[in-house]
Amino acid sequence: MTRHLKPAATAVLGLAIAFSGAVSADTVLRASHQFPGGQGDVRDEMVQLMARHVADADVGLQIQVHPGQSLFRANEQWGALVRGRLDLTLLPLDYASGRHPEFSATLMPGLVRNHDHARRLNDSEYMDMIKEVILDGGARVLADSWLAGGFASSERCITSPDTIRGQNIRAAGPAFEQMLEAAGASIASMPSSEIYTAMQTGVLEAANTSSMSFISFRLYEQVECLTEPGDYALWFMYEPILISEQVWQGLNEEQQEALLEAGQAAEDFFAAEAAALDQKMVEVYEENGIDVVSMSEEDYNAWLEIARETSYKNFAESVPNGQAIIDAALAVE
Repeated sequence: MTRHLKPAATAVLGLAIAFSGAVSADTVLRASHQFPGGQGDVRDEMVQLMARHVADADVGLQIQVHPGQSLFRANEQWGALVRGRLDLTLLPLDYASGRHPEFSATLMPGLVRNHDHARRLNDSEYMDMIKEVILDGGARVLADSWLAGGFASSERCITSPDTIRGQNIRAAGPAFEQMLEAAGASIASMPSSEIYTAMQTGVLEAANTSSMSFISFRLYEQVECLTEPGDYALWFMYEPILISEQVWQGLNEEQQEALLEAGQAAEDFFAAEAAALDQKMVEVYEENGIDVVSMSEEDYNAWLEIARETSYKNFAESVPNGQAIIDAALAVE
């Protein structure tokens, strides 16, 4: 038996089909990152902010955010991005240094000393070199972000190089390991998520990681002293928002402009929040009775001398154009 829709039902069905067609006409970009979603992690908030800005621009573009490695594992994101299997990511760029060794310069001891310095570096020849490698590799930067970090120890405060001697430390990346080992530390390699247990069981006396990780992993329960980033930080990691170049080239001009504007908004948001995060770390540790210290300019320069003879030297010798990248970074006051 054939059923006939009433005129009102037909109109509703027509509107539903039209609406469905309008929604499906939007280009949907999948964004993946490794950080917790909905838990106040500023990196997730950066990507969520971009998604809102792009939706508000009404240019036929949506961003679906997949946090917490729910779409791709952390170390899989760069490969997926440049092959066009992933559209957007917020990625610690050093994770892709196995494919592009130049990226190690974005987690190099002492190249970035504070947040103001990081912002100046964003517009420097140094970052132009890094971004050229990113683009040649198949991705494009939409937002710059630098996350600061420090040191913590259950033995003694880490300031000048002699204070690390004899301590077993987890460092972030081979460049830091080379420098710290030269200063007399013993090195243990592990993910940041394993630091707490390693300290609890005596495998580690010290750790080097980001301000956010110092908070989220509750390391104040295992340490006696924290070295905050302050004005002379050794540890900064570049964590940009990237888009696949294949995907970028498939977007129209309005959509590209909307993404650039959203990226700038995310970058501005992070620049303010990153410095506030360092202060939050200090407050959390002081509230838990932990000594908090900073490196002096003299301490920083002493570490820099060791880095020049280890991390910087190894990078210059093993990476094409490595010395030029280091020199360009050091030229930014």
